[in-house]
Amino acid sequence: MDAERLDMFRKLLLNRLTALQVGAGQAIGGLVQEREPLADAVDIASEESSREFTLRMHEHDLALVKEIRSALQRVDNGEYGLCIACGEEILEKRLMARPMATHCIDCKTEAEQKERGTTQRFTQFE
Repeated sequence: MDAERLDMFRKLLLNRLTALQVGAGQAIGGLVQEREPLADAVDIASEESSREFTLRMHEHDLALVKEIRSALQRVDNGEYGLCIACGEEILEKRLMARPMATHCIDCKTEAEQKERGTTQRFTQFE
């Protein structure tokens, strides 16, 4: 991949990282704000459900942050855009859709099929 395209992907990754970090800070800030005591059990349950959802989303965002940082490291190491399984170039179209991708579409498809095959075998016996 040429330097211009690498720079474009670096900026894309940095923009996504910044957006995730800002969003995560706001979400967590909302969780720690003092709240009015709720007397109604339904209101308490609803607020707890909302807090749990926010925490799950924060965990998902943290995982994305790790993936983005890893992708930025691959950019710096000159390994960005190469499939870690087969070593072939990952199509730019795929990288535009998921800039932190580590596998080409063929290797990712194969891995997902193997995963589904394993999952299906275990669920047949339950």
